[in-house]
Amino acid sequence: MTIYQRIAALLLTMSLSIPAFAMSLDEAKNALDSAKSQGLLGETPSGYLAPVTPDTRARDIAEAINDARREAYTGIAQKNGIAVSKVEAVAGQKAVEKTPAGQYIEMDGRWVKK
Repeated sequence: MTIYQRIAALLLTMSLSIPAFAMSLDEAKNALDSAKSQGLLGETPSGYLAPVTPDTRARDIAEAINDARREAYTGIAQKNGIAVSKVEAVAGQKAVEKTPAGQYIEMDGRWVKK
């Protein structure tokens, strides 16, 4: 193997090991309302967002927002000495209630336009 082939192989190996850059929380927040109004994302009773249809951008937005929500729910649960699942359920109920007409919510495992 020549030096050039070794360098090429090393560069290829390095590029495959670099993780994809996740969407920042600010980017996700800025894109959230639009994605929800386009029907790409919906609120679930679990307190988290989920893609309504398979869409990479919607998945990335949900992941960034859900990570922040999970962190907040954990902090609230620890502060109040309750289970995270209780905080998630209350947050989910409030999010579903606050979802405007025309946007999606998950009910009984199905997406429903509110």
